[in-house]
Amino acid sequence: MDNNMLSQDEIDALLKNVDLPPANEQENNQIALSDYLSTIEQDAIGEIGNISFGSSATALSTLLNQKVEITTPLVSVVQKSNLAKEFPHPYVAIDVKYTKGFTGNNLLVIQQNDAAIIADLMLGGDGKNVSNQLGELQISAVQEAMNQMMGSAATSMSTVFNKKVDISPPKIELLDVKEGEGTDSIPHEDLLIKVSFKLIIGDLINSHIMQLLPIDFAKELIDDLLNKSEGEIKSAPATKEDQVHPSKEKQPVSNATHVENEKDESVEVKTVDFTSFDSPSQEQATNDINNLNMLLDIPLKVSVELGRTKRSVKEILSWSSGSIIELDKLAGEPVDILVNDKIVAKGEVVVIDENFGVRVTDILSHSERIKNLNE
Repeated sequence: MDNNMLSQDEIDALLKNVDLPPANEQENNQIALSDYLSTIEQDAIGEIGNISFGSSATALSTLLNQKVEITTPLVSVVQKSNLAKEFPHPYVAIDVKYTKGFTGNNLLVIQQNDAAIIADLMLGGDGKNVSNQLGELQISAVQEAMNQMMGSAATSMSTVFNKKVDISPPKIELLDVKEGEGTDSIPHEDLLIKVSFKLIIGDLINSHIMQLLPIDFAKELIDDLLNKSEGEIKSAPATKEDQVHPSKEKQPVSNATHVENEKDESVEVKTVDFTSFDSPSQEQATNDINNLNMLLDIPLKVSVELGRTKRSVKEILSWSSGSIIELDKLAGEPVDILVNDKIVAKGEVVVIDENFGVRVTDILSHSERIKNLNE
């Protein structure tokens, strides 16, 4: 303000202890957003993010064994040339490419410290006192977490848009816009839609995860969602009151005779046919045998399982050539014989002309085998 005087908005912000952006910046942001997205479109892109990231939070919570909340989308439009101001600190960028359902990319951006905490939790740590420096192992852990998150998000989008939506494995790299590091993953368009979500993970992270989309791709998502909603409304079944015969118009009933005529309209009545519980005929029995013979030619996958074990992500990532993995079976213990991944027998490993084989030592009953195959 002139003469070093504060505006009323600035005074209110100071009293509420809230940081108030410069007035010209607020105005520009509002104009830019309304110039490219209507209010309905802003709500639509926010709702898409809400639904997809809602399921992502559940997937991430399972991976990290922490309570995860991703809420409160804030939609804005940013210029690519201003990204250094939008992301002043080192970040981690996750490039997500849609391979089915939609054609386009979006970029997820999280703070490097948040990524370090997620990596530490993925590797079995407690997420405390972590270093911001991300090595190859930490980056792989974060990539797996993002892969699970976005896979879950794609599944939710498939439900919302009523079509198969799939993504390629997300690519991750360090992003420092000021230094020009990792900027190749940023969409090439000059104007981008930015959707910022509140990210809370236990008592370790209280931050934001941001989504950058090209405006054309955002419009494609919005149009698909809005057109689907309109289609559902148009295809909704009419009520009895709306189902009027084409040759008739809705008119008030003028006398009792009109009502009686409506009641006398013919109605087709059919007798209910119940299934017979009599013994099957010879012809039916022959057909059943022929159908069974057809089933006997269907190939099934037979596998032999030596044993199983569970390991953390950290242990799996540390495997190398020569590593020994201890299983849950003792030496000499019978191995499991599986058909279509269902146990049907047990046996011992033998060698047949330089090939491994298995001799059946114990087999389930016929009924138990059929039951396992049907489960």
